[in-house]
Amino acid sequence: MSKKQKQNFLDYIPKHNKLFPYGENKDGNVEITRQNRGLFNRLAQIFFRKPKASRIELDAFGSYIWKQIDGEKDVWQIGKLVKEKFGEEAEPLYERLTEFLHILRSNDFILYVNLQKK
Repeated sequence: MSKKQKQNFLDYIPKHNKLFPYGENKDGNVEITRQNRGLFNRLAQIFFRKPKASRIELDAFGSYIWKQIDGEKDVWQIGKLVKEKFGEEAEPLYERLTEFLHILRSNDFILYVNLQKK
């Protein structure tokens, strides 16, 4: 790919970041665990009884997307699967999917295996 060609977000392949364990709760929704580390978090744990780990529960839509992230499917393929499962309820599909993946990436919950650095 030449430097002038732009990367298409739909071609990105997300994978889970192994630093954040996850599982399913009793409702079948995914819960991601984030360890609260660092000096300020440690002080908050001591003085304000804050937890050592936070659990982030995804809704049904987010949980389904999370389960599709396998390090092999690209964003476009995941979007097709979401459309098959949720139909019109998923619309506007790619806007919602893109925003959700950006949030996951900004929190380091996912990485992109084929992201080329500029």
